Amino acid sequence: MTQSKGYSVGVDVGGTYTDIFILDEGSGAVEIVKTPSTLDDQSRGLIDGIERMVPDFSEIINIIHGTTTGTNALLERKGANTGIITTAGFRDVLEMRRRDRPKTWGLWGQYDPIARRDRRLEVRECTLADGTILEAIDPDEIRAAAGQLLEMGSSSVCVFFINSYANDQNERNAVAAIREVWPNAYVTRATEILPEIREFERLSTATINAYLQPVVSSYLDRLEGGLRDHNFCGDLLIVQSNGGVMSVSTAKDSPVRTALSGPAAGVRAAQAIAEAAGYPNVITCDLGGTSFDVSLISDGKAALAAQAQIDFGLVIRAPMIEITTIGAGGGSIARINAGGFLEVGPESAGSDPGPACYGSGNSEPTLTDANLVLGRINAARPIGDKLARLDVEAARQAIADKIGRPLSLDVEDASEAILRVANAKMAGAIRLVSIERGHDPAKFHAMPFGGGGALHAGALIMDCGLSGAIVPRYPGVTSALGCIVADMRHDRVKTINCLLDQVDTVALDSELREVAEELESVLRRASVKFEGIETHYELDMLYLGQTHTVSAEVKLSDEALRIETIVGAFEAAYLASYGRLLENIPMRVMNYRVAVIGRRPPFDLKLLGPSLGHPACECIIDERDIYCDRQWHTAPIYNRLPIASGETVNGPCLLEQPDTTIFIDPGLQGRVDDYWNLIIERAS
Repeated sequence: MTQSKGYSVGVDVGGTYTDIFILDEGSGAVEIVKTPSTLDDQSRGLIDGIERMVPDFSEIINIIHGTTTGTNALLERKGANTGIITTAGFRDVLEMRRRDRPKTWGLWGQYDPIARRDRRLEVRECTLADGTILEAIDPDEIRAAAGQLLEMGSSSVCVFFINSYANDQNERNAVAAIREVWPNAYVTRATEILPEIREFERLSTATINAYLQPVVSSYLDRLEGGLRDHNFCGDLLIVQSNGGVMSVSTAKDSPVRTALSGPAAGVRAAQAIAEAAGYPNVITCDLGGTSFDVSLISDGKAALAAQAQIDFGLVIRAPMIEITTIGAGGGSIARINAGGFLEVGPESAGSDPGPACYGSGNSEPTLTDANLVLGRINAARPIGDKLARLDVEAARQAIADKIGRPLSLDVEDASEAILRVANAKMAGAIRLVSIERGHDPAKFHAMPFGGGGALHAGALIMDCGLSGAIVPRYPGVTSALGCIVADMRHDRVKTINCLLDQVDTVALDSELREVAEELESVLRRASVKFEGIETHYELDMLYLGQTHTVSAEVKLSDEALRIETIVGAFEAAYLASYGRLLENIPMRVMNYRVAVIGRRPPFDLKLLGPSLGHPACECIIDERDIYCDRQWHTAPIYNRLPIASGETVNGPCLLEQPDTTIFIDPGLQGRVDDYWNLIIERAS
């Protein structure tokens, strides 16, 4: 790459590939890299991939990283040996949960807490719900409990006391006592992570933080060390699950915020792309090697959830982009179940051994194998640089043996059946985030990305009744692009739990401003250039007697906050959610939330395209037979990236590029817009 004033690098590590997006800040030139993930140590694949394009790391201004280290540790139960010190009588809060079940209608289910019962120790202390400390902690008892956990091999500890959201003094004193004997920094205080009412959610979130802290911290230490060895002197930032970014030090203290950071970066990129292109309503569809992640962007805003469940019983209560995940990726295995029906996923061949066509010993057919057999993937040009060529015969053999013969179908029809089942699962996920939440899919465009998303765009348009699809310029590295465009963001929540007419609005106004100043100082310590800083204030409120809250956004002005302002904000939010207000019922304020966002300079998406494009007809590089709707079609193959804006292509056809392949079904048409997206819609 040419000399310039420096590079910004976005990195998203997936289960199969590490995606890297490199922006030359001087010229605006872009380079992308897809390199095999090194799952034993993600930092090696990350550094190797960057080094291929930027040998001199001193030229890099910043690296923004979406990491799956924390998420994988949770899903695979490979976190730290974690202990809990809690109030006497409450050691089983983590296991009791909300008395839910893994299968809603099943009587049986297995749940293994990430902290074993013998490592959940009880101590004497008592804090009342109004914050009164009835019994203070005994430091000697706390130190003895910490020593017991160390003897059992615990490397991290979580301190969780009941009602500490109202007064956390006992928790603070306990942590101070623990640090006198604890040999490392991995001590989590529950109310520091989540000072919010509801004991299970607070304990679950804090315990997960403790469980991940040694794993994520050691990974980030290795990454920082490797980057230093390569003369990197810029800023390393980590993507949060809310779509913003944070400093490495913050990520080490609060690794729970990194859960789902990779998918969140993809949604953030989709939001920026859709906004620039003029599409306010988008459903993102991230199809990777093992999963299909779906999120909804309505009126230009990504849906934020107050909490998420990573796996059954693993609840994280923190602001995060709302993402629905199903087991339907390129490596998802197709099989005939005990009832004789075809299923696809959730089991995956992953990157090792990978699909049957990888030739690495797997004989189970996958979604990638089906796309290959049907002619939708070029065997001679697989994405990434893991393989030089895909083995078509191995894919055909796997599908014939495991699907075709049991269902009495030839290989092509069996392959298409695999696609139909997988597409139906994906369509179901899209309906879940749209129809079931009151949105009409006909008003939305899909935005498929990930390595395989663009192969299924047409089927999703047809199956879900979507307006069309927006395929980004570089679908295979969209999450890495999201790292580049993500703003820096920090959130704080605290429980008030008070009737509205009892709220001291002057004191609340002062506290909100103090929290905002504290969060803004955290932003500024990261040494990142911002175009501006925004602050948002919300109150979680409900009517007396209700359980679920709505978030009412309030504005702070030169005057102190008033009751009338809060009432107006709550009624507007409640009316938007439920369509009517409840008369003469007192209102309760449960929590306040403060979000401070450092807006980074916007990235001009037009820079992703060539200075001079070519007519589509000049970009045809080959043709291939494609099996679709139980018949063969001869389809042109385009080199996608040189096609000029304003050009159109008609299905059936394929568009190839280094990071993905796009399939346009018969009856659909693709158009390149001014931002180099491919807009796929029904042909007129």
